[in-house]
Amino acid sequence: MSAPGPATRLRARLASGKMIRSVGIHDAFSALLLEQAGLEMAFLGGFAASASLLGLPDLNFLNQSEMATAVARITARLHTPLVADGDTGHGDLPQVTRTVELFEAAGAAGILLEDQVLPKRCGHFPDKRIIPAAEMVLKLRAARLARRDPDFVLIARTDCRASEGIDAAIDRANRYGDEGADVVFVEAPETVPELEAMAARVRYPQLVNLVTGGKTPLLDLPALEALGFEIAVYAVDTLLVCGAVLRRLFAQVRDGERVAMAPGEMLSFDELKQILGLPRWLALRETLERD
Repeated sequence: MSAPGPATRLRARLASGKMIRSVGIHDAFSALLLEQAGLEMAFLGGFAASASLLGLPDLNFLNQSEMATAVARITARLHTPLVADGDTGHGDLPQVTRTVELFEAAGAAGILLEDQVLPKRCGHFPDKRIIPAAEMVLKLRAARLARRDPDFVLIARTDCRASEGIDAAIDRANRYGDEGADVVFVEAPETVPELEAMAARVRYPQLVNLVTGGKTPLLDLPALEALGFEIAVYAVDTLLVCGAVLRRLFAQVRDGERVAMAPGEMLSFDELKQILGLPRWLALRETLERD
């Protein structure tokens, strides 16, 4: 009997009653570190992917094929289920269908789709525009029909909090759940009472996006779990941490200093080799000859 796939494992975790704690990764290396830390889900967001792959902000520069290729590279080295950001589905209903097909074929356990107008922008940027709720419902129907594995997780995000208020966002979240979204996601609530209202009034499993420096209050994870959120993601913190450490490293080299990072800020070369699985590859010939 074959082992359960990543989507099935993600669904089982969602059904466990314990909140999934995740961090947005931006490449295969950061994904390996997340997995080795024991986190239950990896998340590849559009912001992190655009920054890492293109050096550009999250303004829909990254197309569906580029994102699917990034997903495939990561899932080839990852056992932990990966949820990938599908943005708006990259277009109309045919493009939503194709995006779901590409992401599922690339090994993702789930996809996030949002109700912004194409081209979209980061949920914590100003001047977002949204499509009618009825149009998003059609996108969710297309996504449900497109998935081959019924366990492939559909996460529906609404960005209408900024333009229509928290009550409208909660209404949309429930409507998207009614349409078959497995998890719903109100982007960028701005106060603790708004988070509490979401927890009390949304009838479906919820994801909360924690952007350090963004609009959403950064409650402790136990507090969010107590409210009833099923998934919490620190979406861009790997970029923030890596950027700060790399900037310091580059400045040291520029200024002719010896590279000297603070304790815990730099891996040893032996640790790096272990993370990448070097001993297994070096032992491959010996293993095959012995067998």
